[in-house]
Amino acid sequence: MEQRKIRKVVIVGGGSAGWMSAAMLAQALQRDCAITLVESEEIGTVGVGEATIPPIRLFNQTLGIDEREFMKRTQGSFKLGIEFVGWGREDSRYFHPFGPYGRDFDMVPLHQHWLKARSMGESAPLDDHSMAWALAKAGKFAHPAPDPRSVLSTFDYAYHFDAGLYARYLRELSEARGVQRVEGKIASVAQHGESGHVEAVVMEDGRRIEGELFIDCSGFRGLLIEGALQTGYEDWSHWLPCDRAVAMPCAKVGDPTPYTRSTAREAGWQWRIPLQHRTGNGYVYCSQFMEDGRAADLLSQRLDGKALGDPRPLRFTAGRRKLHWNKNVIAVGLSSGFLEPLESTSIHLIQANISKIIALFPDLDFDPATRDEFNRVAHGEMERIRDFIILHYKLTQRQDSELWRYVAAMDVPDTLKLKIEHFRRYGRLIARDLDLFAAPSWLAVHIGQGNIPEALDPLLEHRGMDAREWLCKLRGAMAAEAARMPGHGAFLAQHCPAGA
Repeated sequence: MEQRKIRKVVIVGGGSAGWMSAAMLAQALQRDCAITLVESEEIGTVGVGEATIPPIRLFNQTLGIDEREFMKRTQGSFKLGIEFVGWGREDSRYFHPFGPYGRDFDMVPLHQHWLKARSMGESAPLDDHSMAWALAKAGKFAHPAPDPRSVLSTFDYAYHFDAGLYARYLRELSEARGVQRVEGKIASVAQHGESGHVEAVVMEDGRRIEGELFIDCSGFRGLLIEGALQTGYEDWSHWLPCDRAVAMPCAKVGDPTPYTRSTAREAGWQWRIPLQHRTGNGYVYCSQFMEDGRAADLLSQRLDGKALGDPRPLRFTAGRRKLHWNKNVIAVGLSSGFLEPLESTSIHLIQANISKIIALFPDLDFDPATRDEFNRVAHGEMERIRDFIILHYKLTQRQDSELWRYVAAMDVPDTLKLKIEHFRRYGRLIARDLDLFAAPSWLAVHIGQGNIPEALDPLLEHRGMDAREWLCKLRGAMAAEAARMPGHGAFLAQHCPAGA
């Protein structure tokens, strides 16, 4: 049988997307395949993907990365979820936790019992039934307990880290495993005259880097997937109108909080991401309703500490490429599309496409069925994340500025409309294929932003159970365990302190 295996993979672009791709491909393709990464030190990377979600842990573990070493090398801190401030009403706040609310103890989900207790006068918020929040609000952190009987087993965690340092760390790992790095700018792309497949990238100095499979990690411009192949872009800005961001780090003030904070603002929202050596900040906004200079000024006025750099502007259009995989080019990272970082999915979407490359790795035939399956899954993943982000805007009760009035009144995708209506009627969380965010995540936003069900699950009335005492004991157990845990700063200092 003729061997049709790929022997040359070229990754165009560095940053998190490029070096995550290089590291995982080097791990997977351990023989008979040369991996080359082309990047230029003169071309900056976006580098604002500093907050993550729990699947990043599996990615690092697959690469054999030690968590302590990783945290030290990237100035990392731990993340138990996201606090949302002002997203429902201007004075509201809630927590999106990593992990469930307690543990289901009945055929009816826990939140239905909480809703019933609420209707009977119980005032404890839903947040108080989350172990992640019990730790986060106290500024504590510990790893989840392995014993499933312990309430400390009912949460998950992710990381905050310096994306530039992460890319540097993965570069060292990749080069040690045989990845060749080529420095320089790409002047042109050579394509096959008949098939249109990319054959090589040609550098400004005339060097020709040939490959058989190309991974486009060139950022928003999509040098190969769009520049060469003219793949096209599906614009989602009618649902996600924010199209600008300005980022600015500041000096840290006190111990880093073990969670990200998202605060709704005049024409968008502000992120706060605590690292060991600084705090990352940014303002995502809609240019239709706010000028760039005004956004930069407002962000600089709202920092916790002294600014450590000038405002760095970013421009984007929410949406995705019409194909993530076109011919022999696969887009990874910003070249595949963009969703604002409201739920910290930027690095996850890099990870997701890399995982699909491994799962559906081609040979030189580039089987159309394989390509189509890759695109089907990639498109579905992005659309489900898109819907979850739109949910935050659609459920706002704010009417204080043009952006919030627009998003509250806008029509939304039918896939999201269905989920909102099911929850509004009976508090039911409807799952769909390729949902990244599970029921607790959707529950957090529905309840946190005031989509309180009109009625309880009818099955609840057939159970004959008053769960108020059980819920009270759950809250007490979580508070007691959180009180015993070390502070987040102390945990970092003991287990994974980063250098200056």
